[in-house]
Amino acid sequence: MRQPINFNKSRNPMPQYSFSLSLFPRIEFGPGCIQCLADKIAQYGHTVLLITGRQSFYQSQYWNDLILQLEQKQIQWFHTIISGEPTPEFVDTAVRQFSSNKIQCVVAIGGGSALDSGKAVSGLLSGGHSVMDYLEGVGAGKQYSGPAIAFIAVPTTAGTGSEATKNSVLSRIGEQGFKKSFRDEQLIPQYAIIDPDLLASCPKALIAANGMDALTQLMESYLSTKANPFTDALALGAIELLRDSLLPWYQADMETDVQRISQARANMAYAALISGMTLAQVGLGSVHGLASPLGAFFPIPHGVACGTVLAEATKINIHAMLEREPENQGLQRYAHLGRLLCNNNQLDDTQARGQLLSLLTNWSRIMSLEPLSAYGVTENDIPRLVENISPGSMQTNPIILTQAEKEQLIRARLF
Repeated sequence: MRQPINFNKSRNPMPQYSFSLSLFPRIEFGPGCIQCLADKIAQYGHTVLLITGRQSFYQSQYWNDLILQLEQKQIQWFHTIISGEPTPEFVDTAVRQFSSNKIQCVVAIGGGSALDSGKAVSGLLSGGHSVMDYLEGVGAGKQYSGPAIAFIAVPTTAGTGSEATKNSVLSRIGEQGFKKSFRDEQLIPQYAIIDPDLLASCPKALIAANGMDALTQLMESYLSTKANPFTDALALGAIELLRDSLLPWYQADMETDVQRISQARANMAYAALISGMTLAQVGLGSVHGLASPLGAFFPIPHGVACGTVLAEATKINIHAMLEREPENQGLQRYAHLGRLLCNNNQLDDTQARGQLLSLLTNWSRIMSLEPLSAYGVTENDIPRLVENISPGSMQTNPIILTQAEKEQLIRARLF
């Protein structure tokens, strides 16, 4: 069995193979498994709240089929639509609107916004509290005690991994904005139903943003100072599938490459699921640390924020370790990622890290991930962004970055 790589001992005092695992949802994965959703709902009662996005699932035959199945099972259903980023206001409004309907199950169908909203609503419906009572860093600081209503997550995109985590990430965008988590193990879905066929309507921009989000989460999990053999095995296997699937899916002709697209969608749905599972266990890194204030202060989609800074964050992490901690085993991990993503085991460590940087830069260019300035970020915003970088994500970054390095990370991706 491969030994786990130790990071700088002052940052990772845990002995080898000592780790703990949080809960996972029960998982239904595969083409067509959306057909089991009504049966899963029926396990929890006869009243369900459905939370969806505006289009995708709601305007498809899948919606019609689900409603027919629910009515055949005499399950009363209610429906609300999430548009844009999930906000505390959306959650509180939904809780007020449906708290008197004796909801026994909440189902969220859509991208990360729908899933994060569904988690929070399921956690608050029974008590009727505001999510601001529990939102980390900006809320009232109350301890959540539940109970949460049964929650089922059905992703229709491949990227956030929200179907496998206990985090409901909510935002307010603007000058006084924030992007914070309502977090508790009671919010973990009872079921994650992942049907790759539901990804068929994803536009290319969404494929790119979500795919780079999943890649970032998998890489940062593998590089985390809390990484362990269990999460390593999951992350590396998913990265290999993502390597062979993201660009083929993005570049495919949707009408002629049907079989190729079908397999790529399944691979990406799996990679996204695993990225959620691994980040939930071992945390993330500098990319997600910066993505939090970027998404709070500017209208930049989370996946774009991750994808557009991933190459530069990788470059800065590697340079910092070479300069200050040349024995940091994160350097070996970056080299391993380079060989894996470039599919070339003949590269030495220096070559592998260089090729990794080139690949990440090229992927961002090929998938047209715009620089930060396209979303209104300027040089003057750098101090405020650095000040609000998420400390939680930075704690598991393979090296502690200096103020100057954090500023350089942003500055390098302005244009």
